[in-house]
Amino acid sequence: MTALLAGLRVVELSAYIATPLCGLTLAQLGADVIRVEPVGGAPDRTRWPLSDNGTSLYWSGLNKGKRAIEADLESGSDRHRIATLITDGAPCVVVTNTTRHPDLSYETLSAQRPDLIHVLLDGKADGSAAVDYTVQAGTGFPLLTGTGPDPVNHVLPAWDVCAGLYLAVGLLAAERHRQETGKGQSIRVALEDVALATAGNLGYLTEAQLTTHARTKSGNDIYGTYGHDFETADGERVMIVLLTERHWTKMLTATGLTGAFAALSKTLGISFTTESDRYRHRDLITPLLARWFEQTPYHEVAKTLTAHRILWDRYRSFTDLAHALPTHPLFEEIDQPGAGKHWAPKSPIHTNGTRLPPTPAPTIGEHTTELLPPPSP
Repeated sequence: MTALLAGLRVVELSAYIATPLCGLTLAQLGADVIRVEPVGGAPDRTRWPLSDNGTSLYWSGLNKGKRAIEADLESGSDRHRIATLITDGAPCVVVTNTTRHPDLSYETLSAQRPDLIHVLLDGKADGSAAVDYTVQAGTGFPLLTGTGPDPVNHVLPAWDVCAGLYLAVGLLAAERHRQETGKGQSIRVALEDVALATAGNLGYLTEAQLTTHARTKSGNDIYGTYGHDFETADGERVMIVLLTERHWTKMLTATGLTGAFAALSKTLGISFTTESDRYRHRDLITPLLARWFEQTPYHEVAKTLTAHRILWDRYRSFTDLAHALPTHPLFEEIDQPGAGKHWAPKSPIHTNGTRLPPTPAPTIGEHTTELLPPPSP
C-alpha cells in the first residue's frame, strides 16, 4: 500500500498515553516517528500491563513502528543534539507533553526553522498539570457512571485517547498549511479542554445550563433512549440498544412481545413510539424483555437478535477477545522483543482497502547511533 505519511519525520518527546498515541497514529500511516527517551528508558517503559518477564505491554503497544533514541535531557549538550536532529535536514514535526526545556520549545526551535511544526499537550489550558483521571474527576462524568452513591472513574482513559487523536488532527492540519505556505505552526491541546469540549458538544453542559433537572446515574441504561443488559437462560450476558422505532418493533417481533406491549400501552395510556418514550418507560420495558432472555439460551438469543438486525453484543472479557484475534483482519502477528509473539492491531484506517502491517516497538536507544548527531568534542 501507499504509506500516506511517508517522508514526514516526527520527533516525539513524550510519555504515557496521549502523545505516544498521537505518534503511533502517524507511524501507522507511514510517518517516521522517532521517540526520544531519557537514559535507561522512559518512565512509562515499566507501566502495566506487563508480560510475565516484566516487559511493559502498554509501552510496546503505544510505540509500535517507531524508532527510539536515548539522550540525557538534563544535559545541555544532549538537548543540543536533539535540537540539531529537529532543525537540520527536511522539515520536521515535534510532538511533546513537556515545557521543561526552553531550548526545545517552539519559540527557540522555530527561530532556526520557521517551517517547524510543534505540537504540545498541556494538562489544563493555563499550563497546570493534569492527567486523565484527574480530568475525569473535574468534568462531571464519574458522577454519572455506575449505580452507587460514589463517583466512578472510567477504566478507559478516554480523554487521553481523544487528546492523542486531536493532537494528530491538529498536526496534520498544520502540515497541510506548511505544504501550502512553507510556514510552521505551534499547536497546543489541553487534556481538560478535550473533556470540556466533548461535554459541551454532546449537550451535557448545555443541559446543565438551560434546564432545571439534574442528570442522575443510570447504570447500563442509556440516557434518553432504550438500552439495557440482560442475562440469558445459560448465564451469558448481552447488551441491546433500541434507537429507532424500527429497532423497537423488530425487538418485539423477535421476542413475541408485540401484543403484550400493545395491551400495556392501551391499558396505561402511554406510548413506546419514540426514544424519549422508551427511556421514560424503561422500568416497564425491562422486566418483560428480561423474562424472555431468562427463558432463552444464548445460542438462540444470538440467532434471533442477529436475524432481526437488533443492535446487540455479548459481554466478553479481554481473554475471550484474545482467543479470536488470529481470525480478525485488524490483527497481525508480531514478535516483540522482551514480550514474544502476539497479535497486534494495525491502524483502524483503511487506505484503498488495505493497511500497513504492525511492526515491533523499539528497544531502549535502538536507533541512537543511527539518528543522533555525535556529541561535540
